[in-house]
Amino acid sequence: MKIREANALDAEGIARVHVDCWRTTYQDIVPDEFLNNLSYENRTKMWVQNISNENNYVFVAEREGKIVGFTDAGREKTGQYPGYSADITTLYILKEFHGLGIGKQLLQQVFLKLKENTMTSALVWVLEDNPSRHFYEAMGAKVIRNQKDITIGGKQLNLMGYGWRNI
Repeated sequence: MKIREANALDAEGIARVHVDCWRTTYQDIVPDEFLNNLSYENRTKMWVQNISNENNYVFVAEREGKIVGFTDAGREKTGQYPGYSADITTLYILKEFHGLGIGKQLLQQVFLKLKENTMTSALVWVLEDNPSRHFYEAMGAKVIRNQKDITIGGKQLNLMGYGWRNI
């Protein structure tokens, strides 16, 4: 497994992982219509922009030349959570690669990049019904907010905020 910083050529591979992970992770959580309408093409455009933004730090996990996971982070922008300087906006790994330590490697790599850029604490928002949220607990994150409402595909869902005071 190779963990590396993403480049513009990775946008399509990241988009595929992103869409596929949403469809498997959020099945029975997010409405099927929303998941079925996710588009590789639209996500690719989004990831071209995210990767080209110098304030985003995007890393991929690559196996045999294929992207199987990724993470994205940057400075916390809302200012609503004093003491947290960074935001982990995404961390997805294809289901067949869960349990291999890839998430931990991606998180460690993005933490290093954040520290290089004077960010020493981080938060992440996770759907409460997402069983993968326990990964963040295993990685030492503490619940900082039990509930924040979000609407996806017309369905009201709850987000949980996790944080690391010292990454």
